[in-house]
Amino acid sequence: MPTAQAKTLEYAAGVTRGGRVEAEGCDPLELGSHWQAEHLVLAGLVRCSITSLRYHAKRVGAGVEASGEAHGAITKRESDGRYAFVDVSCDIDAEIAPALGGDELRELLAKAERDCFIAASMTISPRYRWTVNGAAVE
Repeated sequence: MPTAQAKTLEYAAGVTRGGRVEAEGCDPLELGSHWQAEHLVLAGLVRCSITSLRYHAKRVGAGVEASGEAHGAITKRESDGRYAFVDVSCDIDAEIAPALGGDELRELLAKAERDCFIAASMTISPRYRWTVNGAAVE
């Protein structure tokens, strides 16, 4: 039986000599000189995590409004002596309607973490902290 080929998603982005960030089909971003690539990776992690949460929530008939922030520490890795993120945390504050409880909510959040492409692309696993409908999720 032939194996189905996995869907391939392709993206392209660039930075002009003037520092403007551009991507196909998107409005260019003018980032100040203090923005570093590391900030963009962390912002990408938050955005991707929220997108993943929305995707999985929609599959169970729920809607999501969310915001978040991420923090990362970079230093030399002991394994190879290269500078890299060695610790990343991602805090998401979400409103989910209709509200989900218990195991259903924990399963939804686990899927959101698992299916964030940015988190899956990192060599370390981000630590997530979720606040849903005003309550911390343990």
